[in-house]
Amino acid sequence: MAEHPHAVLVRRGYECFTSGDMDGLRAMMTSDCTHHVPGSHPLSGDFKGQDAVIGMYRRLMEETNGSMEVDLRCVAVDGRGHAVAMHHITADRQGRHLDDGGAIVFRIVGEKISDLDECVQDLDEANAFWA
Repeated sequence: MAEHPHAVLVRRGYECFTSGDMDGLRAMMTSDCTHHVPGSHPLSGDFKGQDAVIGMYRRLMEETNGSMEVDLRCVAVDGRGHAVAMHHITADRQGRHLDDGGAIVFRIVGEKISDLDECVQDLDEANAFWA
C-alpha cells in the first residue's frame, strides 16, 4: 500500500531539515507559511513567511552547534489537508541537554505546507533549554 502524498511530503520535510537542506524545505512551503512554536523562550512564537521560518530553523542549528537530532517516529494523515508527525528530539546547548518528544500538526494546501503547529511533551524542559 502506497503512503499518502501528505505523509510523503512531511517525511521529505523532516529529511530536508535533518540534512540542512533549507532550499528543499522552502520549496515545500507556501510563501506565507507559518510555524507556531510553543513556550516562553526566545525561539518561541509565530514565524510567518518562508524567510522567517527558514531563519528560525537555521537559528535552531546555530544555537545547538549542529547537535540537534530529530527522529521522526510516525506520520498520520486525514486525507483532507492535515498531517501529524510525532518525533523525538535531542540537542545540546550551553551546557544543557534536551531529550524530549513532540509533534507537529501540518496544514497542507495545494500540496505545500502552509501551517505548522508544534507541540512538545515537556514545555518546562523546552523553555529551560532555549532560555
